[in-house]
Amino acid sequence: MEKLNAIGRRKTSVARIYLSSGKGAIEVNKRSLENYFPSEVLRMLVQQPLHQAEVTEQYNIKVNVKGGGLTGQAEAIRLAIARVLCQVNAEYRPGLKQAGYLTRDPRMVERKKYGRKKARKRFQFSKR
Repeated sequence: MEKLNAIGRRKTSVARIYLSSGKGAIEVNKRSLENYFPSEVLRMLVQQPLHQAEVTEQYNIKVNVKGGGLTGQAEAIRLAIARVLCQVNAEYRPGLKQAGYLTRDPRMVERKKYGRKKARKRFQFSKR
């Protein structure tokens, strides 16, 4: 099997992944998954599409991810893995779609407006 790649995005994070056949090793920015994501919840988040398609031990995944925080990066990786699994086998698509792993989360941070403290917060109003 040749290397397949896909891109996933979430907030300001961008994840590029390369999937090849192997024993289930996931490498994020040249570090192991356990080393890169200290939280068990984030590691589980990254592996959700693999568990859904029941292919956890079949593919090696190399990830380049940048931007945002750890949660955004984990969700960007999840989207990329789901997309590349659809390239591998179209039969995985309905299950992944139903679980919501193929949907790009469009929510972004709202920009700060001039004359305000934050995006929506205003300075205290004084009547007199």
